[in-house]
Amino acid sequence: MADPETPASEVPAEDVNPGAAAPADEAGGDDDDMFAAMGMAPEMEGQENRVLNQDEIDSLLGFDEGEEDGPRSGIKAIINSALVSYERLPMLEVVFDRLVRMMSTSLRNFTSDNVEVTLDNITSIRFGDYLNSIPLPAMINVIKAEEWENYCLVTVDSALIYSVVDVLLGGRRGTAALRIEGRPYTTIERNLVERMMHVVLADLSAAFDPLSPVTFRFDRLEVNPRFATIARPANAAIMARFRIDMEDRGGRLELVLPYATIEPVRELLLQMFMGEKFGRDAIWESHLAQAVWDTEVEVEAVLDERMMSLNEVVNLQIGSQIMLNVGPNAPIDIRCGEQSLMTGKMGHKSGKIAIQIEDTKLDKPRR
Repeated sequence: MADPETPASEVPAEDVNPGAAAPADEAGGDDDDMFAAMGMAPEMEGQENRVLNQDEIDSLLGFDEGEEDGPRSGIKAIINSALVSYERLPMLEVVFDRLVRMMSTSLRNFTSDNVEVTLDNITSIRFGDYLNSIPLPAMINVIKAEEWENYCLVTVDSALIYSVVDVLLGGRRGTAALRIEGRPYTTIERNLVERMMHVVLADLSAAFDPLSPVTFRFDRLEVNPRFATIARPANAAIMARFRIDMEDRGGRLELVLPYATIEPVRELLLQMFMGEKFGRDAIWESHLAQAVWDTEVEVEAVLDERMMSLNEVVNLQIGSQIMLNVGPNAPIDIRCGEQSLMTGKMGHKSGKIAIQIEDTKLDKPRR
């Protein structure tokens, strides 16, 4: 200790509080030992309590802006995992390709102008999400598939509506269509779009004909998406977006097919194919037909049938006789399962019972 008479200013610094100032390298060594015991590096101490920023949270949950048309990730991917991808329906792409070719010709004849139709994309979407994403104003055409007994939607955006009206009413080329926002569509505009819909629906029916004959009939036209509800909001649907260009004018047309609508032809849409045979293989059909003709079947000769009570059946014993209501020359029915094939008379040949065929209920076989 320092001399009591020595002033405090003359006392060495290391003698003021010996235990309070440990060397820096020793303190650092203790910290390294502590982090090593916890199984982490010293620089990770501050990251344990780090808070995620908003961009990282959005990326984790899959709510990044500007990626509505891109692949979903995070929570959105989990929620939409039940959707069936359109890629599992390869025949549907062929149908849409045929539709593009047909519409290019029919709309060119309808508008008397150079029309180019392209298929932008095909996506799976929930029906409720699609209704909420329709850019207004637009015309939503409710279409009924007669043979499938269900409905689909064809949406025409405002740019295509004004372009069609401008072309059909003789508008000059090189001038943009005049758009007046906020006003309802006139009767002339509705009628012209409806005429175009009949042309598109005829092509759509023809595109499905090689796969399954179906008639798409125009049911009604709506401008409010709430009145165009044809399926539950959570139901899955396939949306095909088409781009229709008429030189410097044009717009988009969207076809929405709920999975419930295409359910009757789902097995056909799942087939693999070559060309436009739509999954049909002539070689396999010929082989199957030959195998069917060579199949062995078991037939039964039925003399007669009689209804008996359970009591009579239980009381049957060895030596009991069952009387049949037929004579010796009565016709014998030859059956395969429950199907009656032919009739004949019973006789004998070479010491065995035989049946002579007198009438057949089958068509003449063709091989």
